[in-house]
Amino acid sequence: MTDCGCEKARRDLEEYLRHEVCKTQSSDIAEHLENCTNCRDEALVSRTLTEVVARACKESAPEELRDQVLAKLRAVQATH
Repeated sequence: MTDCGCEKARRDLEEYLRHEVCKTQSSDIAEHLENCTNCRDEALVSRTLTEVVARACKESAPEELRDQVLAKLRAVQATH
């Protein structure tokens, strides 16, 4: 394994966090994150943001809001 450097680690960070890079790239980025505080901090922020957004997407809208949105959609569809 070789440390891939900050530029590559940051460029491929999102794909790395989603496990979308090959095993070799993943190992190189992991090694870099172990040794680079700045990139490790950036990875933590990205991971946290991704988790918060994922949690927010799982929540349902209040029933009243949902009904209002659906009514508006139906009204728009009826006029087209």
